[in-house]
Amino acid sequence: MSDVARLAGVSIKTVSRVVNDEPGVHVDTAERVLAAIERLGFRRNVGALNLRRGSSTGTIGLVLEDVANPFYSGLTRAVEEVARGYGRQVLTGSSDEDAGRERELALEFCARRVDGLIVVPAGLRHGYLMPEIASGTPVVFVDRPPGDVLADTVLVDNIEGASAAVVHLAAHGHRRVAFLGDAPDIFTATERLRGFREGCAKAGIPYEERFVAMGPHTEASVAATLRRILGGRHPATALLTGNNRITVHVLRAIAGIRRRPALVGFDDFELADLLDPPVSVVALDPGTLGKSAAELLFARLDGDTTPPRRIVLPVRLVPRGSGEVGP
Repeated sequence: MSDVARLAGVSIKTVSRVVNDEPGVHVDTAERVLAAIERLGFRRNVGALNLRRGSSTGTIGLVLEDVANPFYSGLTRAVEEVARGYGRQVLTGSSDEDAGRERELALEFCARRVDGLIVVPAGLRHGYLMPEIASGTPVVFVDRPPGDVLADTVLVDNIEGASAAVVHLAAHGHRRVAFLGDAPDIFTATERLRGFREGCAKAGIPYEERFVAMGPHTEASVAATLRRILGGRHPATALLTGNNRITVHVLRAIAGIRRRPALVGFDDFELADLLDPPVSVVALDPGTLGKSAAELLFARLDGDTTPPRRIVLPVRLVPRGSGEVGP
């Protein structure tokens, strides 16, 4: 600001008034100051200004599993759109399913004095956030619940979605249905496995442990699993995959198989409707998930002091062809 004042031939106070759009500065003087700002490339430090005033820093933090995953990209975009409506920016980081990294990111955002925090939990211990919550920083957990704190949470109906997929496959004649899920210590993976079991019971088909393979999965591990469950005298004739990444691994593995198993994937993904056959999915809208979480957060920032809420969003089965073939 001293450099701007010197170049424009005005006082630092005048520069401050122009930068903060305060009255009392002559138009010609303001234009000289703005020209000096442009020439010097001056940018005010909004964070420092807001901290000095004791007001909002204009940011919220968002901790995801993996920002590169299309599911979380959609969630992020929805959070950004809500935040923009409230004049806030979003700081985002990926935990890579590492509880230590999640904690590091969340506390780093809090150290930067974000106004609020949205977290996709990677771990089960969130007591580290209690001092932040107690000091007035609202926290919303999304996609998975926190392990040991009571806070606003937005989930999807994983159990009903997986159950409906199994019933759908059974309705097309399948009695040997396999489930390829994510790591069993992940909330959504265990919920979808539970839904798979409930779906088998509802459809009156056997639940067989040999047809269940929990992750974490790689392309190679999925290929090996499929060789096992699709081979032998009584192979699985249908598959339910636990998330979009596993679905893609499965599609690669069965690309050369003459008679493919029926397939329903949990989570939709880009181009699923254009494949041959198009992939049937249990669809949940990441945008709705992100929007709901962000709206909860901003309700807290606006003064909502009601008890923590737990919202469970519905999912829907989208039949496109891959899950509608017989055994």
